[in-house]
Amino acid sequence: MSFNTFGKLFRFTTWGESHGPAIGCIVDGCPPNIPIKEADIQIEMNKRRPGQSKFTTQRKEDDKVNILSGVFEGKTTGAPISMIIYNKDMRSRDYETIKNKFRPGHADYTYFKKYGIRDYRGGGRQSARETAARVAAGAVAKKILENKLGKKYKVVGAVTQLGILGCDKNKWNDKFILKNSLFCPDKSVLKLWEKYLLSIRKSGSSCGAIIEVRARGIPIGLGAPIYSKLDMDLAAAMMSINAVKGVNIGSGMNSSTLTGEENSDEIFQKKGKIKFKSNNAGGILGGISTGQEIVVSFAVKPTSSILTSRKTIDRFGKNTSISVKGRHDPCVGIRAVPIGEAMMHCVILDHYMMNNGQCKI
Repeated sequence: MSFNTFGKLFRFTTWGESHGPAIGCIVDGCPPNIPIKEADIQIEMNKRRPGQSKFTTQRKEDDKVNILSGVFEGKTTGAPISMIIYNKDMRSRDYETIKNKFRPGHADYTYFKKYGIRDYRGGGRQSARETAARVAAGAVAKKILENKLGKKYKVVGAVTQLGILGCDKNKWNDKFILKNSLFCPDKSVLKLWEKYLLSIRKSGSSCGAIIEVRARGIPIGLGAPIYSKLDMDLAAAMMSINAVKGVNIGSGMNSSTLTGEENSDEIFQKKGKIKFKSNNAGGILGGISTGQEIVVSFAVKPTSSILTSRKTIDRFGKNTSISVKGRHDPCVGIRAVPIGEAMMHCVILDHYMMNNGQCKI
């Protein structure tokens, strides 16, 4: 199984399966002398960690990260950084009854037809458990960018729509996002969201979500025309996350409903500084960062593992039905927030390094 590496200059490779002994990643291209410790990475891991609330899977994993290489006396050495996360709360027996059946909406069928082998234990390599390793890589990228860009650099993600329920993004509150288990940015809708999601979970069903990730303190000039556009790589990064089915940059798909006057982000100068009147472009023009806030949103489909009986086939091609029991998120979009943040960190660092290599020799 190939293509497990992401990035150009700053690269990470993930490995492991959902119910294997461990998962992990190798980060390559990290500059030396960046202060970092396991506790820095653990902060980000804890945002994604399962079993923290009644709104997510009850699989209990501490997701403790161990750094095996690439760090000495609290600083990066420039060598590959290897990190491991041990799996501790696997219940493979939950999947015994469906090991010969393909779960509708999952990648079971396509994986089996492509590779000719079926790892039914939580989905194996296709499981969203793999994303824990991405978050670890993103934590490394975050530390490097904070070291190079300073405190002005910040990436914040939130759930802006939960199933059929939206929120007022004008009420976006960074601090409140971190204080609630749904990563909701709008305090006025949280109770309604909680009630809605509990009803979804009680019914044995699931719902989708929209996640928005905002990056601030970005230098002008990251990205390149044509085949290495910043927005192109951000879209690819977000689309690589499990269950993501669509990505918007700035106004995204809504741009098609705007007039030229409405969509253009007018530019003006004030007190010697260049400013924009709006940000429909999401902080990127012609594939290159404008210095504005970069805004990326992505849609996450409903969790495919549901209690409701669905029609399917088994590995022998016979018609059957399936009901997936076990510990599943009623909305996988919630824990996708720190994953989206991690991918944003990785793409921005990759382009920061490429820009320095070309334009600051």
